[in-house]
Amino acid sequence: MAAIQSSIMVDTLTLGGKFLSAVPEVERLGLLKIGLLGILQILSWGGSFYLLGVLADPISKDTGWSHQWVISGASVGLLTASLLTPFCARMINAYGGRRVLAVHSVLLAVGLLALATSVNIYLYLGAWVILGAAMAAGLYGALFTSLGAIYGMNAKPVIVGITLISGFCTTVIWPLLAFLDHLIGWRLTCGIFSLFAVAALLPLYRYALPTCRVKGATATNTDYAAANLDPITFWIMTSVFAIAAALMTCISIVLITVLQARGFSLASSIALAALIGPAQVLCRVADLLWKRQAPVMTALLASGMTAVGLFMVDFAPSLVALGLACYGAGNGMRAIVKTTLPMVVVRPEHYVTVSGRLNRPALLAQALAPIACGYVISNLGSDAMIHLLSALALLAFGLTVALSHRIEQTTR
Repeated sequence: MAAIQSSIMVDTLTLGGKFLSAVPEVERLGLLKIGLLGILQILSWGGSFYLLGVLADPISKDTGWSHQWVISGASVGLLTASLLTPFCARMINAYGGRRVLAVHSVLLAVGLLALATSVNIYLYLGAWVILGAAMAAGLYGALFTSLGAIYGMNAKPVIVGITLISGFCTTVIWPLLAFLDHLIGWRLTCGIFSLFAVAALLPLYRYALPTCRVKGATATNTDYAAANLDPITFWIMTSVFAIAAALMTCISIVLITVLQARGFSLASSIALAALIGPAQVLCRVADLLWKRQAPVMTALLASGMTAVGLFMVDFAPSLVALGLACYGAGNGMRAIVKTTLPMVVVRPEHYVTVSGRLNRPALLAQALAPIACGYVISNLGSDAMIHLLSALALLAFGLTVALSHRIEQTTR
């Protein structure tokens, strides 16, 4: 399995680099910097959002804190991120993403160090407040909003280039976390990630990100009318993004638990979960090759493949690997959709502010997701959990279909 995944990674990155090198925006930023941003995003996501996918059980067993309290740390972090996202958008508007991502690196290092040294549940949750601030300032939302504001719709190939690498996050990070936890324990694992954040992320984000200010830097207070944005379109889009974000969060937290409950070993569960990463990247290469694909079509494909994939995992045990690959493909396009779809319905000068407002409900949904997952699994079992995720994926697809009709009507 590992050899197959390594081969997929190499072939995909080679193919993606071949086509990206001919794109003007990619040539302007440089393949080296795009690749570097992808690697840095793996470290940023792995040191925050995906941390508890592997470390939740070791933390619970080592400290004696309940599993639900441990994963509630992610909820605290994501709630903090949802509250701070509009503020980070304003900072990007005013100072550019380069400075904001640099601050993210410092916050991530401090948060991980606080996590590693937490001696009670209160300090543990406090560490997640800091990590939440880091997530608001440095994950896809902040980075892609910055690039989208600089390049407009032409940011898509740059974003795809970054996600070709960062899409392998779980493939790289989850086995690495499992190995480090087994070798040195979860506290030293967090300490090592903290060291990488301050020693590598801080200087390298400053090096790799464009230094120019974003377009429309004076637009700080945007309402629907000023942004020429239909309120119904905004709320349907917000709902789609929120459900998709909640699904991603739930999968990252409970997938290995659900697979183990269905009879897979820990090693097999991690190997199956790692299929999501290559699938995410391969679908982004396909999206890059399909140059004229509209953001609305990408959104429909993303939500449709997510729903089909989760239904396979839920109702077809023999097709779990295929289902996870299909889910990964849909989730891989989601990152592109979040950046490009708002560009269809808002003016460029209002893009950063509106994106910040679109991101807040998605992060709030992610914040509530771990609590909901803990409750459902504890009281109803893992089967009920995967049934619920399948139903939410189907709802998201239905809303995306409605959104596509709404955008078609309002943009005529």
